Amino acid sequence: MAFIRKKQQEQQLQLYSKERFSLLLLNLEEYYFEQHRANHILHKGSHHERKIRGSLKICSKSVIFEPDSISQPIIKIPLRDCIKIGKHGENGANRHFTKAKSGGISLIFSQVYFIKEHNVVAPYKIERGKMEYVFELDVPGKVEDVVETLLQLHRASCLDKLGDQTAMITAILQSRLARTSFDKNRFQNISEKLHMECKAEMVTPLVTNPGHVCITDTNLYFQPLNGYPKPVVQITLQDVRRIYKRRHGLMPLGLEVFCTEDDLCSDIYLKFYEPQDRDDLYFYIATYLEHHVAEHTAESYMLQWQRGHLSNYQYLLHLNNLADRSCNDLSQYPVFPWIIHDYSSSELDLSNPGTFRDLSKPVGALNKERLERLLTRYQEMPEPKFMYGSHYSSPGYVLFYLVRIAPEYMLCLQNGRFDNADRMFNSIAETWKNCLDGATDFKELIPEFYGDDVSFLVNSLKLDLGKRQGGQMVDDVELPPWASSPEDFLQKSKDALESNYVSEHLHEWIDLIFGYKQKGSDAVGAHNVFCMSFSVFHPLTYEGGVDLNSIQDPDEKVAMLTQILEFGQTPKQLFVTPHPRRITPKFKSLSQTSSYNASMADSPGEESFEDLTEESKTLAWNNITKLQLHEHYKIHKEAVTGITVSRNGSSVFTTSQDSTLKMFSKESKMLQRSISFSNMALSSCLLLPGDATVITSSWDNNVYFYSIAFGRRQDTLMGHDDAVSKICWHDNRLYSASWDSTVKVWSGVPAEMPGTKRHHFDLLAELEHDVSVDTISLNAASTLLVSGTKEGTVNIWDLTTATLMHQIPCHSGIVCDTAFSPDSRHVLSTGTDGCLNVIDVQTGMLISSMTSDEPQRCFVWDGNSVLSGSQSGELLVWDLLGAKISERIQGHTGAVTCIWMNEQCSSIITGGEDRQIIFWKLQY
Repeated sequence: MAFIRKKQQEQQLQLYSKERFSLLLLNLEEYYFEQHRANHILHKGSHHERKIRGSLKICSKSVIFEPDSISQPIIKIPLRDCIKIGKHGENGANRHFTKAKSGGISLIFSQVYFIKEHNVVAPYKIERGKMEYVFELDVPGKVEDVVETLLQLHRASCLDKLGDQTAMITAILQSRLARTSFDKNRFQNISEKLHMECKAEMVTPLVTNPGHVCITDTNLYFQPLNGYPKPVVQITLQDVRRIYKRRHGLMPLGLEVFCTEDDLCSDIYLKFYEPQDRDDLYFYIATYLEHHVAEHTAESYMLQWQRGHLSNYQYLLHLNNLADRSCNDLSQYPVFPWIIHDYSSSELDLSNPGTFRDLSKPVGALNKERLERLLTRYQEMPEPKFMYGSHYSSPGYVLFYLVRIAPEYMLCLQNGRFDNADRMFNSIAETWKNCLDGATDFKELIPEFYGDDVSFLVNSLKLDLGKRQGGQMVDDVELPPWASSPEDFLQKSKDALESNYVSEHLHEWIDLIFGYKQKGSDAVGAHNVFCMSFSVFHPLTYEGGVDLNSIQDPDEKVAMLTQILEFGQTPKQLFVTPHPRRITPKFKSLSQTSSYNASMADSPGEESFEDLTEESKTLAWNNITKLQLHEHYKIHKEAVTGITVSRNGSSVFTTSQDSTLKMFSKESKMLQRSISFSNMALSSCLLLPGDATVITSSWDNNVYFYSIAFGRRQDTLMGHDDAVSKICWHDNRLYSASWDSTVKVWSGVPAEMPGTKRHHFDLLAELEHDVSVDTISLNAASTLLVSGTKEGTVNIWDLTTATLMHQIPCHSGIVCDTAFSPDSRHVLSTGTDGCLNVIDVQTGMLISSMTSDEPQRCFVWDGNSVLSGSQSGELLVWDLLGAKISERIQGHTGAVTCIWMNEQCSSIITGGEDRQIIFWKLQY
């Protein structure tokens, strides 16, 4: 998966360089500066003298010699272990170190490492004792400069304080970078226009490689200072799909570039020396992408996941990416949950909830007895106190899982050694048991457990990973009884991740890792803190925990960076409110508010519509971009404010700011009636069941009932102290919104003989707001109501208890229109600020926001796509899941003020400020 892909990329670069040498042979935080072709002279001056041909690598903390013959081991000599550096044969009687003028380079040292003999990856062999090695450069004239460099680096390695060592090496590096620049001859085209050049480091797991970054109008380049593993890395801007700013070492210095849409493996990860350089490069690329690629947020991915357009696996990949997790940074490697609890049965039953891990708890809280011991220890612990002594994700844990495919990374992290054989990743069940019972083991999983590549489970490289206490050699990972092969294990793990149980509970784990239970009092309550009262290092695991720039002591700063690498980092917090559940067939059986369950019962999941109707809806929305203007009629003197149509589609009723209610015949294409109730504008209209009565709302504070059969006003409801802005009706209940800051719910008993008796209304509830209410809408079951106000607030109400569930200030101006999705899980709102906002009904979370350059005055939607009427008169088709405008359709000459769609979604009528109503035709 992610790491395997990254390793394959690096191996391709290795093929380019044709070297056994790798930056993983360096120590952590060590730099590779330069190389020289040379001979290693054995037994210099004796009859047995012989030469081994190879390359001499000068690094910031060591000298590495790579023989051309793979039968010979790579030699690594730490500079701190050097006793004398100089020209071979030169007498340095009164000096420990001498400067070379000619001849070979002599290194006298006390310790040397032998690596990859016969090109076999194995623990490093160490030889101790005073020794002398002589290296003869192909270019004798360079000997003096090389020795000078080695003496300088040796002085840095021998400084007492680690911070001073780092500072001196950094100064040497910056001096080298300052003396060089990007080679413009490496441009792909001579006509390329240079935008920016700066110093940076290319980041790969455990290592960084300094060099120069250059961006032109068509390409992004990185030129390593050392020319390794290739002279220039080039990325065409046209291929870029995503870019992310990254934290690197807790500093805002990282930038990761992807040329793929759904992958954790990036094409390049850059670390800059100055945040401004990073931000400037990000700006250049983002400006280019603005016209090519849609930007995705956590909320937009959430909407796609909720509605089933992203799998659980894909959604977790995206969340990891947005939370600064990268396969290039092992301290922030992508984290995935343990899903399965049962690793002992012969069959895996994914229909049994007992098969699964409790996703509402962190690993450290899954075992009640262990949790009690940890809490007791915490209570007895002196300050500074902490809950868990280790993180759920760290470089050591990542490589614990991946040692079979990434042995060189493990050797790099552990100074040339593998871990003890009994502590290796030997068994799935054993590892899970230790995570449940171990005193210090709280690790989660990595994406590879839900991928397709089984190589991390199989010792295909035939590595000698040691012998366990029982005498057996460490080989392939032992699988649970229910897995017949590594492929079967991964397939069943993937099936478990995408199961109904996990889909219904994954949001609980997201709350712990990426959400509101990550820190603060909610984290404490969930036993999800890795320190309740932080020690000096623990704040480092959280974003913003420590400002490294404020630390003056270089030793303390280096120690903190080392702690980050060892302990790992907590993901960037993406959500600060509870994460919504996923929409699944079993969702409605879960406990929630009574109104929410009631709305679910009437949702399409229960086949509440005829199959034919559902097919019609799907067909209509799939072709909504092909909408064509069919007929238009100017029947009002002012803007049209409301449209309603009889069930047989023959009669169209409209209201207008000209104070009239009009009845238009679709068949004869003629105006049949025009009714005026007062001299004030009418704001909306609807037909009561049976098509006998039309109700209209008016700016004169009243609601009027008009009998179609008798052609006269039947009743007037004087229920508000200011203009009535919108009305709804369901099951003998009238809902009226008003500028008097209220929404009122009335019980309406219809007359026995239409036109002869008046309605009788009782006020059942009054939903109070702080400001004018401009629009309302009901969900399918009429158990929930959403209102939009003058000041941009969207309110979701539980009508069964007349209580406010959520208040979301999500617009900067008036809320023009609101509506529930057909399944009642989401609310969409539009405003004068040009925003389309999607809100999760369960949590009240704003999960998607799209912006247009003008107000969207009205809309209809199916939960995935939106047809909106704009201020300019266009109809816009929005793809919410793709976060883009799919189509713009010319329509009115002024703002589109209202829109009507029939139940089958096959008939659409709009009204506008141009006083017209337009009939639209769908082209199939």
